[in-house]
Order: sequence, then structure tokens, then C-alpha cells
Amino acid sequence: MTYFVYMLETEKGTIYTGITTDVLRRYNEHLTGIAGHGAKYTNANKPVKILYTKEYETKSEAMKEEYRIKRLTRAKKLELVEMQD
Repeated sequence: MTYFVYMLETEKGTIYTGITTDVLRRYNEHLTGIAGHGAKYTNANKPVKILYTKEYETKSEAMKEEYRIKRLTRAKKLELVEMQD
């Protein structure tokens, strides 16, 4: 199964990072905020766009990269976004 690390920009200008097997489905779950779906953070900070996605072959690889990205500064996260374009 393929996994993706993704970053979302919220309406407050913050960056949310997560992993999923389907980026568009997950983005829509964040938008709708249905109980049990989405995330607490994006329920309070609605996403406005997908900034970044990267594909991984295993969940373990994706989780390690998600953890690494979450520890980066905002500036470093935006560098990743720029490098992807």
C-alpha cells in the first residue's frame, strides 16, 4: 500500500502535517470535521489548501518523515513546499 505525507495550510496561516493513503479523501475529512474523522487541530483551524504531498512505499517510512517534518521550523517546511513545485 502507498502512503503519503502531506502538509495543509489553514485559514489562520498555520501548517498541519499528516499521513494518509488518500490525500484528497483525507483533506475532505479535515474540511468536514465529521466526528471521528479529521483531526482536533484542523477542526479548530480549517484547512484552505494542500501545500505538499510526498509518496512512500511503507507506513513506517511515511511516519518517520511526518515526525521529521513536524519538528522543522515553518521556514524549513515552506522550503520543502518550494522544492516540490
